[in-house]
Amino acid sequence: MCYSPEADLVAGVVVGAIGVDALRHVEDRRYLPLAAVPIVLATHQLIEAAAWWGLQDRVSQATGESAVTAYLIIALGIVPLLVPFAVMRSEPNPVRQRWMTPFVWMGLVVAVALLTGMATGGYSASIGGRFLAYEIATPGGEIIGVLYVLAVCTPFLLSSQQRLVLFGLINVLAVAVLTLLLSSGLISLWCVWAAISSVVVARHIREVSGVTRTRTHRIATG
Repeated sequence: MCYSPEADLVAGVVVGAIGVDALRHVEDRRYLPLAAVPIVLATHQLIEAAAWWGLQDRVSQATGESAVTAYLIIALGIVPLLVPFAVMRSEPNPVRQRWMTPFVWMGLVVAVALLTGMATGGYSASIGGRFLAYEIATPGGEIIGVLYVLAVCTPFLLSSQQRLVLFGLINVLAVAVLTLLLSSGLISLWCVWAAISSVVVARHIREVSGVTRTRTHRIATG
């Protein structure tokens, strides 16, 4: 979610390029879900650009409505499951993987609940100043929102990899600030955070891949 269709478009292209770089540097398949996160975020931003244009009558109504639907499916059904699963899958410590597993299941419950709300209660989008306001009937109300944040943020904090833990701490603060800005009706800067998050993911995968190559080389020449 960003403050204009142009910002969404630029963010989508930039984050997409970062995602391609992350995928290129994956040498261990367990990191593939994590490397896919920037690609999903990029797709999300590009879809929202079309949602903006639909509400601005710059594309057909059908295209705009389809974009809103696709945007919400990713935000509500894919992200809360993909992120905890990706972090868990990339975790090298089996004990910490087990700690993360409940949050993957929590993400699944949240995704099912929110998608059910979409299917049964309807949804809509409107321009709310410098952001798009999405309306959806949410089963469980604020409880589902809390579970969503827990599912997406907590696995980072449980990681044995210091960079991911640090990112997790900053992520909690960023989510709070960005939510406050959005709920106050000021501006949406989620696209900026998506770009920053994607850079962290790409750099992490680059460094992990570098360590893997070094270890492999030592074993081969050992």
